[in-house]
Amino acid sequence: MLTMDRRHYPAARGAVQSTVLLVLCLLAAADTVAENAPAVHGYRVVNVYPHDTEAFTQGLLLDRGMLLESIGGYGRSAIRRVELHSGRVVSERRLHPRYFGEGLTRAGDLLVQLTWREERAFLYDRETFELRGSAEYPGEGWGLAFDGERLVMSDGSAWLRFLELPELGEVRRIEVRDRGTPVPRLNELEYIEGKIYANVWFEDRIAVISPRDGEVEAWIDLAGLLPLAFRREREEVLNGIAYDPRTGHLLVTGKGWPRLFEVEVLPAP
Repeated sequence: MLTMDRRHYPAARGAVQSTVLLVLCLLAAADTVAENAPAVHGYRVVNVYPHDTEAFTQGLLLDRGMLLESIGGYGRSAIRRVELHSGRVVSERRLHPRYFGEGLTRAGDLLVQLTWREERAFLYDRETFELRGSAEYPGEGWGLAFDGERLVMSDGSAWLRFLELPELGEVRRIEVRDRGTPVPRLNELEYIEGKIYANVWFEDRIAVISPRDGEVEAWIDLAGLLPLAFRREREEVLNGIAYDPRTGHLLVTGKGWPRLFEVEVLPAP
């Protein structure tokens, strides 16, 4: 029979108490993390519209009932005005083949389009797509949004830069984090009711970000929106967020997707 010297009882009892205390602390910490976790919203598809499968979507916004879309790819980059319900291209301006078009946003009567590695943004007339000028910025350009005062730009990292027009001088930047962990590969952006919405490259979800400190306040889980079986290539990922203020719905699509979806964001369970 196994016996223990009574002299070891206090030490053994102390070890057990320490272990129990550690477990309780870990459980409490886990509960705290769970309580502080961003809400995860679901979605409901409201409408489905046609989308050009040759459009490598980089930027997307809704302007007076029409879609404005930035198309990427060397030799095929462009900005387009597209009829939402039919997918018909109403007007288009192509970039020089040496430029790879990226994020697009509207700032007043201007449209601003980024380029990927060329470190140059183009400014167009909102109505005619006539070139109004250009500006330079350092590094890569990915997504772009406008918060009413400044441009917000992503570059594929976890950082968002705030830029002033027309020179695109950087005013400040924030690192996007989910409970302290950086969220890299931020791509297409949209500014909606005081929050920054961001696609994450190669993920079927959208981050809802505080522009004040970069904290992820919620996620929108769009898993299953377009199954992988309907995507021809690995690069055909979710990308493109537009907002309809009349309905509160999002319009989302992807690079080379055959459909554009109007979705209602559902409350987190």
